[in-house]
Amino acid sequence: MFIGADYGSKRAGTTAIAYYDENEVHVLQSIKGEDADKFIRNYLKALNADFLFLDAPLSIPGGLTNNTDEVFYRQADRQLQAMSPMFLGGLTSRAILLKKQLKKNGARVYEVYPKALVKELMLEKHYKKDLEEFQKALQEFCPPLPELRNWHQADACLAWLSGFRFTQGDANTYGNEDEGVVYV
Repeated sequence: MFIGADYGSKRAGTTAIAYYDENEVHVLQSIKGEDADKFIRNYLKALNADFLFLDAPLSIPGGLTNNTDEVFYRQADRQLQAMSPMFLGGLTSRAILLKKQLKKNGARVYEVYPKALVKELMLEKHYKKDLEEFQKALQEFCPPLPELRNWHQADACLAWLSGFRFTQGDANTYGNEDEGVVYV
């Protein structure tokens, strides 16, 4: 069992998770004012999930920990044309801490990037523009999906799909082991 998650602000109600059960993908979203990290930890435990595929940076640029000069972007960020983990500051720090906490409990956490999966699957036409049409297009690549209410839930499904590709040995990897790998 594994979960895909779109990671949002800690108490904004914008964190969503997706998981597969009974021949369909299920989606849940955190509640505004409640702790999103606790939401993820609780569902990992309740679902007895061993893996979390998280849409958030799980590492920082190598120049901050070794002798290289690159302190803004990781190799994966450059390859994927993604935002710097440094720009995302607090979210990056929370994600790294969440990974450490989950690892202590035996769960494995992997970084994913839904926007890159959208590009690889050639689903850009409706992404972040028309949720209903995007869901119809995404449905071609997934088991049955519930009606998605917002883009956080769509990104959670994309994170889940990256996790599925990972478990099947079909995920593409970006970055390097020394600095951090992103699975798409």
